[in-house]
Amino acid sequence: MTDTLLNHRTEGPASADPLLLGPSLGTSYALWDQVAPELSITHRVVRWDLPGHGGSAAGLIGPGATVADLADLVLGLADSLGVERFAYAGVSLGGAVGLHLAVHHPERISSLAVLCSSAHFNGSKPWEERAALVRREGLAALARGANDRWFTAGFTVPELVRDHRDADPDAYAACCDALAAFDLRDRLAEISAPTLLVAGREDPATPPAHLREIADAVPGAALVEIPGASHLAPAQCPEAVLTALRAHFDGGATRGMRVRREVLGDPHVDRAQSRQTPFTARFQDFISRYAWGEIWTDPTLTRRERSMVTLTALVAHGHHDELAMHVRAARRNGLTEDEIGAVLLQTAVYCGVPAANAAFATAQRALAEDEG
Repeated sequence: MTDTLLNHRTEGPASADPLLLGPSLGTSYALWDQVAPELSITHRVVRWDLPGHGGSAAGLIGPGATVADLADLVLGLADSLGVERFAYAGVSLGGAVGLHLAVHHPERISSLAVLCSSAHFNGSKPWEERAALVRREGLAALARGANDRWFTAGFTVPELVRDHRDADPDAYAACCDALAAFDLRDRLAEISAPTLLVAGREDPATPPAHLREIADAVPGAALVEIPGASHLAPAQCPEAVLTALRAHFDGGATRGMRVRREVLGDPHVDRAQSRQTPFTARFQDFISRYAWGEIWTDPTLTRRERSMVTLTALVAHGHHDELAMHVRAARRNGLTEDEIGAVLLQTAVYCGVPAANAAFATAQRALAEDEG
């Protein structure tokens, strides 16, 4: 590896769509060890090391470095591999690099995922103090507290802690300089790439509110919270991260979550997301990706027509809680109360009077609550 190029590892078919993976401060591309091999089934995955971390030369950046400098190194790596346009996912500092690329080099980013990161990192002072500490005393003491910053109690990944301890202090401090100067909040609305935000629900460094701030500002962005995950979610909860990234980079989850919110409303979807657990995460992804991302987006039927079909099916099977939800959804999809009543009356003929009677009672309550 030359001293002018970031150390990296490439996996997957050379002809597949490229996907670059960025690391967090203090880690190497080993952060992605449990996720990258699976992603490489469908993508040409390139994961890279920060300067002075893993196998990257420390001299690639110096004091006063910025996230823009790191982004330029990533573009240089992509150029060296003949990659013009690529999907990108990054954790923490690696996520900040992705945000910068999406704002300043939109022609290079086809899709973006930002994990456990932020559009700002709580001001410059903490990072200036950390940079000064590392330049003065090295990384040994800071590395001893890595588990508390990175993971929930009782969890560790020794290889990543070792990466932290072995990083070059000057390069690490320069990365702290980059975090100190980073604030992209006023540019987030310019991001045009399909964007996924992934938050660790137990992350003290970049809590979910930081990811929500980005999701609210980036047009069409989706947010996924991972229960039980702290700051290094790909290492601690790789299956949940893999599920989210697969769905996003395949396009179905992002599209599906948007349609799901449009039809069912933000309050309902937010409640469903807040109740998500590791046990239900894959089912929630299935709903967003398959039901909403594929079926409800099929242009063969209009949303009005799909609401009519859905109401009929729910009446037939007696799913009254779902029926109430889809009565409200039918209103959002343009059906009037009279049209909803006509659909339910039709079900009396083909599903039975008792089924239609219960459906009318459920629908009447739902409509009254909706008006209230």
